[in-house]
Amino acid sequence: MESIQAIKQRFGIIGNEPKLNRSIEKAIQVAPTDISVLVTGESGVGKESIPKIIHQLSHRKHGKYIAVNCGAIPEGTIDSELFGHEKGAFTGATSTRSGYFEVADEGTIFLDEVGELPLTTQVRLLRVLENGEFIKVGSSKVQKTNVRIVAATNVNMFDAIKKEKFREDLYYRLSTVEINLPPLRERKDDIHLLFRKFASDFALKYKMPTVKLTDDAISLLVKYRWNGNIRQLRNVAEQVSVLEQNRTINGLTLQNYLPSSGSNLPAIVNDSKSESDFSSEREILYKVLFDMKSDLNDLKKLTMELMKKGSDADVQKDNEHLIQKIYGDDKDEKFEAAVEDLEILSLAEHADENATTESEDKYHFAEEIEEEETLSLHDKELELIKKSLERHGGKRKLAAAELGISERTLYRKIKQFDL
Repeated sequence: MESIQAIKQRFGIIGNEPKLNRSIEKAIQVAPTDISVLVTGESGVGKESIPKIIHQLSHRKHGKYIAVNCGAIPEGTIDSELFGHEKGAFTGATSTRSGYFEVADEGTIFLDEVGELPLTTQVRLLRVLENGEFIKVGSSKVQKTNVRIVAATNVNMFDAIKKEKFREDLYYRLSTVEINLPPLRERKDDIHLLFRKFASDFALKYKMPTVKLTDDAISLLVKYRWNGNIRQLRNVAEQVSVLEQNRTINGLTLQNYLPSSGSNLPAIVNDSKSESDFSSEREILYKVLFDMKSDLNDLKKLTMELMKKGSDADVQKDNEHLIQKIYGDDKDEKFEAAVEDLEILSLAEHADENATTESEDKYHFAEEIEEEETLSLHDKELELIKKSLERHGGKRKLAAAELGISERTLYRKIKQFDL
């Protein structure tokens, strides 16, 4: 078995960080087996090196090695790319095509950004992992394949599973062994080594002297956060190599190539809900508000019906149906309160009609009412109830029907007013 140092030299891996060495060691140990491996880490940390190590140290090294960027393939064609399709399976399928799983038989497939796979494709991939079977798009024939799958992702898989964007059973199938690569900011001793390697490569490529950093530039380089990790460091080294005439780079010059957002100051960790979660809550809130608006419109309509049509028994029944529509069928306190409030409103309307018979428009509230004609709502209710009971000889049922209220409400009013 090759040593870690030999593997790093063979695959061009720079650095001596213990976490990096441990990741390479795990790749060496798992390579001779057919165990599925999931490589995790932030974008730009060099996850693509691990599947190459695994493939080259395995018994499949003479087979094909295919790297697939799952996030770069459109959702509508990814099944065809991975599993192939039959002629005429869809518009544009003018011939039968073999997918990656068929082509890479006896070899290794590296699924980069596996967290971006659509759920339908995840189901197909799970079948391949379980029994090595797949079906081409547009076919009913089951085919077998013998491939080693190494996947990589930079997303938090447990969050993706919780949001139902990734299948939990597929995650555990892929991550039989999980290899995590540390971010560049946790490899401070390796940062300057990597910069020197990149600067040397670009000097050779562009046929110019190699740039060198002063002590303050090295200090700045090490303290920088490097959100883009090795990929970002490589880009900075290339820019400095091409654009700077002076081959000695100080901290002030290097600062111009480092975005201020990448400083190594304590970062604010966003534990709040994602934009999609807020969007979902916003939609629910909008729905509640629209429902409330609809309820208010219904109540306005009901009020106008009472004011225009009075206390007719059929109208009263319609009003109760409308209240039931708003508050539900259950006879809770809110429902009964609404019914009683509207009955009182009807009662007040009767009183208002008697007190303002000379009004030109009985459906609009008068702006000025003479003092002697003005009574409180309490007095109007009391007066109307007394008159109705007297008129019907104290028969509550007839009086309630005349007043447009329920007998139960009338009985409560009689007790309230001590009649």
